[in-house]
Amino acid sequence: MAGSRRAAAFAVLFLLAGAVPARAQEPDLIFRKSTVWRPLTPNDKLAVYGIDDPLVEGVACHYTVPERGGLKGGLGLAEELSDISLACRQIGPIRFKGAFEQGDVVIRERRSLVFKTMQIVRGCDTKRNVLVYLVYSDRVVEGSPKNSTSSVPIMPWGAAGEAPRCAEWVKG
Repeated sequence: MAGSRRAAAFAVLFLLAGAVPARAQEPDLIFRKSTVWRPLTPNDKLAVYGIDDPLVEGVACHYTVPERGGLKGGLGLAEELSDISLACRQIGPIRFKGAFEQGDVVIRERRSLVFKTMQIVRGCDTKRNVLVYLVYSDRVVEGSPKNSTSSVPIMPWGAAGEAPRCAEWVKG
């Protein structure tokens, strides 16, 4: 009996840990645009968000996510679609704040009450000195192949001289 209680408690903790992931920063809502009108409940929308890379100063990403309306969407119970677009750009001089691994998470956001998350991850194309960002969604049981990729060539900015090499900041 005690073993089954421990197993149940472990299962609940596992689900809660995946349901409330930590984020370094909240994304900024840029705007929303209705896509489906609903007379008595919230409309379906596309929402555009902006976020700065917390580890690479001078890079910002914008992503668009669908937000379901209706009764379930209005109550926060709808599982959101995996259709997410991504664009990242250099917006100033690049400065690395620390080392990172290929595929490190930039932001993780819940897309359903418990099981589905959206993640933006970062990598470095060391040969071309380009930061590569990937957005995708996953679920505990079954993931989604839908994804979007954006590249940020690291270029000199203003009178900063030579651009840094991302290869010098990749762990391993």
